[in-house]
This record gives sequence, C-alpha cells and structure tokens, in this order.
Amino acid sequence: MIVQVVQAKGTLLLNDSRESLAKAAAIIKRGGLVAFPTETVYGLGASATKGKAVASIFAAKGRPADNPLIVHLSSRNQLNLVAREVPDEAEFLADKFWPGPLSLVLQRSEYIPAEVSAGLPTVAVRMPDHPVALALIDLAGVPLAAPSANKSGRPSPTSYRHVLEDLAGKIDAVIKSSICKIGIESTVLDLTGPSPLILRPGGLPREDLEKALGRRIGLAGDKKNILQPVSPGMKYRHYKPRAPLVLITGRDAMRRQVLNRLALYYQRKGFAVGMLNISMQHRLKDNADPEKLAAMLYNYLRRMDAAGVDIIFAEEISFAGIGLAVMNRLKKAATRVLRV
Repeated sequence: MIVQVVQAKGTLLLNDSRESLAKAAAIIKRGGLVAFPTETVYGLGASATKGKAVASIFAAKGRPADNPLIVHLSSRNQLNLVAREVPDEAEFLADKFWPGPLSLVLQRSEYIPAEVSAGLPTVAVRMPDHPVALALIDLAGVPLAAPSANKSGRPSPTSYRHVLEDLAGKIDAVIKSSICKIGIESTVLDLTGPSPLILRPGGLPREDLEKALGRRIGLAGDKKNILQPVSPGMKYRHYKPRAPLVLITGRDAMRRQVLNRLALYYQRKGFAVGMLNISMQHRLKDNADPEKLAAMLYNYLRRMDAAGVDIIFAEEISFAGIGLAVMNRLKKAATRVLRV
C-alpha cells in the first residue's frame, strides 16, 4: 500500500515501498523534484536530462547557478551516457568503490544539459550505495541530478525531517526511509587533469584512494578566487547552523584550556552554549571518533538550531581517514577558526 501524507505546504511524503517509489519516479519523469536517501545525505533529485527540471533544483534550494550538481546512476551502463569519455582510471575506481561515496569528475556528454554542470564541459557522477536511491533511479529510467536536499548554505539533511524543515512546499515529494549511515557527502575526485585531484573530501577517505591508485593524490585548496567551481562545496559557505560556530584548533592541552574558558565566559554572560564534539573528545583517549562524528555532524548542528543555542564551540579532530572530510565541513560551517 502507498503511504502518502500531504504536508500543510503541499509536499508529499512517501514511504519506501516499491509502489511509492514508482509514484516518486513518475514525478521525476514529468519534471518534478523528489528528495531521496543515500548512504551519504538526502539528495534532491530531478531528471539529469531535462534542463528545466535541473533549473528547478537551483530555484528550490536557493542555490547559485554556478555551483554544479552531481549526477547519480543506478548502473554502470549509464556512465557511458553521461560521460563523453571514460578513462581506464575511472573504470578501475568505479569497479572498486561503486556503489559508494565516490564522485568522479569526467568530461560531460551531450546527453547531460549544461545546467547540471554550471556550463562547464565536465560532470561529476556517482552510484549511491542505498537500495532506495538505486531503485528510484532505475524506476525513473534516467540518471538523477541531485545535490543535498536542503536550503542552500544550511547543514545537509540526513533524515526526511531535515528535508521538510528546509524545503516543505518547495519540492514535490520526500521519500521517508532509513537515516543516512555515512552522514557526510561523497568524495569528489577530478580525473580530467594531468593527475587525480580531490576537489571535496568526503565519505571515501583519501588514504583508500591513494592505496587503490598506488600514488599520492592532491587536495584542492579553498581559494577565494575560484570563479567556476567544478565540484559542489568549492566556492560557497555551506553547512552553517543558525548560531555562530567557533572552531578551536591547535595543541590539545592549550585548545581544551581555551575551550573551557570561553564556554564558561559565555555561560556566565547568560548565553546558551552548544558543544559539538568536545564531550566526545574528553571521553576518548585520542580525538573524537571521526566516523561517529561524521554520521551525526549535521544532525548535531540541526539539533542545536532547534535548541536555540547562542554560540557553538567545536574542537579540531585528526585529519586522518574521514576526519579530513569532517574538518572540511567544520571549517566551512565555522564563523571563526581560532588557532591556539
């Protein structure tokens, strides 16, 4: 049976049954927008072959038109449709890491309209590791262009409730399903240059890619003069909670001392203080568990919004593994980075 709940603002809530996914696929086929779960975060999907449908993603999110989208596939056969050429390295990485949190930047084919890639000749593409996402793409019969299903600049959604907080009334439907297990967006790897380059660290650690390719992989810096980002997350501020977030970096002992003093100072001034990962830091021998923090990061930020905190403090964690992606998100979410 199809479970449908029409929200007050008109967005349809569907369960993840086969019948409901067919309903969602029909919405996509007629040019609509459907939010769906992946292993990373919830995506806002539209047919990647319809420029008008893709444009509606940008409008619903309030997303700048020069911030490209990622195309999601349900089968390897679709890769040759969306990419003009697929180098051997891309085939190798897809064999090893798909489905999974790896997006590959390749030369865009004419099958994919320019709106998807902000007019650039490239396209980022991945195959999500989530049965609902794969079934939806398969039923829609086309690859889906899908950024995170949130208001532009806000913390990414890892549950259908987060999607409705930001986009109820602005999109056609949301699929209610399991929470996103990784909680951080995919790693974006550019294969169009002279050597592979990570444009956005994400759910697949840099170390895993380097081990697979047998060489060091570069990481793109966050440069203020980037005019045409070729990957989501390269140019604009993202993941911001409503309260200012102060990220403390530097030596462990000094960092924690400063954190304690700042928190006490603001509490005495009557501020509601939020602590993002400090409590975990004190319970563990080393840094906070980066995989646990990644899985809950956006949920924590949204919970602090709901609690109405006045200021949030976060602590630096190790850059190893998925910690690199967590620190990337914390820096982008931060109002101020304080090194001690």
